[in-house]
Amino acid sequence: MAGTILAVPAIGFTAIFAVLRFPNFTVAAHATIGAFAGYIANTALGLPAWAAVVVAFLVAGVSGVLNDTLVLRPLRPSGALTMAIAAIALNIALENVVRFVFGNDHRGYELALRRDWRLGSLRVGPQQVENFAIALVAMAAVFLFLAFTRTGKAMRAVADNPTLAGIKGIDADRVARLANLVGMGLAGIGGMLLGLDTSIDPLTGFRVILSVFAAAVVGGLGSIPGAVVGAVTIGVAEELSLLVLAPAYRTAIGFVAILIVLTLRPRGILGERAY
Repeated sequence: MAGTILAVPAIGFTAIFAVLRFPNFTVAAHATIGAFAGYIANTALGLPAWAAVVVAFLVAGVSGVLNDTLVLRPLRPSGALTMAIAAIALNIALENVVRFVFGNDHRGYELALRRDWRLGSLRVGPQQVENFAIALVAMAAVFLFLAFTRTGKAMRAVADNPTLAGIKGIDADRVARLANLVGMGLAGIGGMLLGLDTSIDPLTGFRVILSVFAAAVVGGLGSIPGAVVGAVTIGVAEELSLLVLAPAYRTAIGFVAILIVLTLRPRGILGERAY
């Protein structure tokens, strides 16, 4: 379950990388924005969790398009390194905007209290199962969109060969906006799913960005199936690490995974090319 939920923002991160060729670390801030958008939809508007997830996707996705258009797009000619540094700076700014509006307090969604399900010595919460199902639906929707729609095929074409895609008449700027909409929207869903399992605050996305980045690297940057494989690998590894390590060391798993993969297979598990 942890790996599947982690896969949602990881897909968003790697989809943006595949199209725009730089690591957009504002995924962290947009995960937080999506979490708070879903929180408002759930607590103020009374929407159930599954419906609030749609709001989280839309708000985070539109925010991602606006932030890219206004801040990051003018810097694209400067190269991937400049873009990555600018994304980190923008991420910090967005996190502080959320902090200014909502404060630093932890907030929880309005969810019905339900007993955990017991499977032998394991306990599984009904909300965890619902989060798992939402994550699966989101991932299935992305795969169907990319495989069977004209717009999705255009995104794949730009990710594979932007020059040839341009010759064929595909509008790269339009595809870039779509990649940001979908990618940041998925980040927003991931942020809300994490919040449904615990609580949310302005650093919700920041706490998982290393795991998201590690999942993308392990699976292969630019490979969406790789992001899923990498996320499940990281998620399972982080959970199993709790058997022998204190929770404070859980984030070290992402660092270790990145180092191992970059040493043994720089392109990742399913990566087809090095960018």
